[in-house]
Amino acid sequence: MIARIWHGVTPAEKADDYYEYLQRTGLKDYRDAEGNLGVYVLRRIEGNRAHFTLLTLWESEEAVRKFAGEDIEVARYYPEDGDFLLELEPHVVHHEVLEKYVK
Repeated sequence: MIARIWHGVTPAEKADDYYEYLQRTGLKDYRDAEGNLGVYVLRRIEGNRAHFTLLTLWESEEAVRKFAGEDIEVARYYPEDGDFLLELEPHVVHHEVLEKYVK
């Protein structure tokens, strides 16, 4: 199993609107993607900024590639992301999941 981790920052006042936007775009696409095993959406408000971390779980690197494209390290963005995000971080991080425990 592969974990794909993306991070983005919005102004704090746009945090709720960005989460709603994520539900219509990226989160919908994750649900529909073959080989996607789930997603965690994490948010931390820090002063006037909201940090979002998306952790997605995938069956394999090949499943990630089908979703993200040949270069899986490149972050995938949507047309309106620039209306929310303070910068478009160019890369994501992947980890091999050695153990998963959810209670």
